[in-house]
Amino acid sequence: MSRRGSARVFLGRSLTVGCALVALAAGPALACPTGDEMRQAPASAGAQAAVPVAAARATSGSDLEVIRIDPEPAPPRGITTLHAFVANLGPDRTASPFTMVVTLPEGVEPEGPFFPDNCYPFQNGHRVRCTFPAGLAAGRSATGLIPLRVSEDTPVGSLLTGWVAVRSDDDTNEANNRQPFEVSVTEG
Repeated sequence: MSRRGSARVFLGRSLTVGCALVALAAGPALACPTGDEMRQAPASAGAQAAVPVAAARATSGSDLEVIRIDPEPAPPRGITTLHAFVANLGPDRTASPFTMVVTLPEGVEPEGPFFPDNCYPFQNGHRVRCTFPAGLAAGRSATGLIPLRVSEDTPVGSLLTGWVAVRSDDDTNEANNRQPFEVSVTEG
């Protein structure tokens, strides 16, 4: 093998390894040339070994909306269930997972089990997070069921306000992604 051929093989392998390392760091939006592309590329193409490609993540024209549904009233020490309701207004099916976060008002604590079972409390029980997979069709809905316990020192007649919010990478309208809910504290 000539010295020039040996250098070309070394350069090709070096570019492939270098490109792979750059692609790992940059993520799926970068592609490395294949062996055929390397053989067809001129020697000066080494500086352009990594070529940008379209983003790998699919997006859709989905519009997720939180629908307000207040839970049933509950007495101090009583339990009520929040139905955290999200609708896909379309026109497309969701192409990425979405996350629902419930922010609880003072005087209320989450009490499992939750639905779906991947829901969990965080921030010292002041919030509950639930995730839903991609694929929610237009015109369909998803619901998180979050049992809430009213604390015993919450006065009867209190109206406690919390929030339900949804987040998705492919949601086209963020204006309708958050709604309040109210827990009315009544006599037992």
